[in-house]
Amino acid sequence: MSGDSHVSGSLLAADYVVFALVLLVSISIGVYFAWANKGRENSRDFLTGGRTLTAFPVSLSLTASFLSSVTVLSSPAEVYRYGASFVYFGLGQTLAVVVVSEVFLPVFYRLATISTYEYLEMRFNRATRLLGTVIFIFQTMLYVGIVIYGPALALNQIADINLWGGIITTGSVCTFYCTLGGLKAVVWTDVFQILIMLAGYLAVIIMSVIIRGGLFNVISDSQQGGRFNFLDFDINPLRRHTFWTMVIGAVIHWAGVNGATQSQVQRYVSCKSITHARTAMCIYILGLCIFTVSTVFAGMCLFSMYKNCDPWTSGKVSALDQLMPYLVMDILSDYSGLPGLFFAAVCSGSLSTVSTSINALAAVTLEDLIKPYTNMSEKHQFWMSKGLTFFYGILCIGMAGLASAMGAMMQASVVVFGATGGPLLGVFTLGILCPFVTSKGALSGLLLGLAASTCVSIGGLVYPPSPAMARPLPLTTEGCDFNATNSFNWTSTTLPTESISITTSLVQNSDGNHLLADTWQFPSYLYCGTVGILTSVIVGLVVSMFTGGRTSRVDLRLTFKKEDTTFYYLFILLKDRVTRRGGRSKVTESRQKTVGVKRPDLCSTEMDLLNITPT
Repeated sequence: MSGDSHVSGSLLAADYVVFALVLLVSISIGVYFAWANKGRENSRDFLTGGRTLTAFPVSLSLTASFLSSVTVLSSPAEVYRYGASFVYFGLGQTLAVVVVSEVFLPVFYRLATISTYEYLEMRFNRATRLLGTVIFIFQTMLYVGIVIYGPALALNQIADINLWGGIITTGSVCTFYCTLGGLKAVVWTDVFQILIMLAGYLAVIIMSVIIRGGLFNVISDSQQGGRFNFLDFDINPLRRHTFWTMVIGAVIHWAGVNGATQSQVQRYVSCKSITHARTAMCIYILGLCIFTVSTVFAGMCLFSMYKNCDPWTSGKVSALDQLMPYLVMDILSDYSGLPGLFFAAVCSGSLSTVSTSINALAAVTLEDLIKPYTNMSEKHQFWMSKGLTFFYGILCIGMAGLASAMGAMMQASVVVFGATGGPLLGVFTLGILCPFVTSKGALSGLLLGLAASTCVSIGGLVYPPSPAMARPLPLTTEGCDFNATNSFNWTSTTLPTESISITTSLVQNSDGNHLLADTWQFPSYLYCGTVGILTSVIVGLVVSMFTGGRTSRVDLRLTFKKEDTTFYYLFILLKDRVTRRGGRSKVTESRQKTVGVKRPDLCSTEMDLLNITPT
């Protein structure tokens, strides 16, 4: 199993049965909620679940959206290529969720709006709200195209799953249960799908550990291969992955995802109380940590399995994203149903992300682009929300097709998704934490922040970091048997005829590079959001100072209050306990002083006589 073994490129009947069961259960959940809510239809319940959801399903739904199919396939390959320092991403995610839970959640829950971007109009003006809505729609549509098309392409090349069959099936199933069941169907299918994703990951990890002879062998292989690069604290912002880029970049990115995007905010404000919402966020942190560690360990298993014969440099796969499917077909093809379980996990990653996005797109379109300009009845709003859900489901399938026809579109969508989160987070931060910021300041900050982060994102793609900044770890093909006839090739490229050893120290820029590639470098891709939020906040503050910000008055419901935070209540609780203990000690001391005073009228004569000594 070192990369030169026979690998079957097709699934068995049992694998397709597992795959079909996952889709069938997802559809059944949508049908159930459509039947359960019959006769109580309204657009608010359809889009927010009636604000009756509890912490547990919402927390798992939030976690499932984090685990898109792109994450399931790409993150282990990232660890395989660049090392286990990826685990620091989990620390950044944890800090981001804590900040969102304490600062952003109370404001959004108090306002109880369906669209997150309605806040921008309440705090600033309609232009800022519309710009935020358009940015979200544009970013989400492009990203959903990647989520559907990318994994379908990888599975098509690895497991002989029909490309367009996978795209149309995923998009159709999402559209069906979202249109029928609304947000409740989205949340509860996410609960089911995250269990499938966890089972698929565990199947691969457990089998890899068994083949490699134990957990410690996998860890030892990774350590000897240089994958334990945890002690890189270089502050250079041009470095691709260090402790600081991972933590700071993850904090900004995930604060933007959880605090400034409709798809995430819409679910935690759908809880029945703010206590349930905060509990959901706490469980969400636990889920993020579990899956981040699982992802890192899956990448370590990849390296341990192929440390002597890298499938990518040997030409057996054409992209790093195909490594996980390659490993699955390599080690699980003899176990009927297990490859199907993993590919069902990949499909579940697509379903959870796409369904959440479809529901969020319908919500912001209805609330921000239709309702303010029309006068529809509640019944018409309900059917309009269903129609928009169906429309966006079909449009997402079309975006996957567009991504397949235009390769640059896939890169463009990644750029847009990375570039928009920071500026949106910046404008929400200005509104919630800075009561003196004006509408002109917020709009200027959003526009310039978007421009700055987009320039950095595009620049990073056009002029990628040098090997000295990216520092990919060594890969080798010294253990490959290139003369074997049973080695399965999943690429159209010709296999090498001799072993290759790739090391980072020998990689140099070619002379044909653009002049700017040697003279101008862009920061790590993880800092794109940081550039966006810093630009938005600084510009917003400066413009507000010159546009009457110091004399502006803001509704306190729209701003941060210390009384909303968990830490404030913990402080009050601790203070009360200290005060009570102090009060009790004073009372006790007063009583003791009272008891110790001798009063002649109360003294016992008998006791005095006993103290008399005879002469």
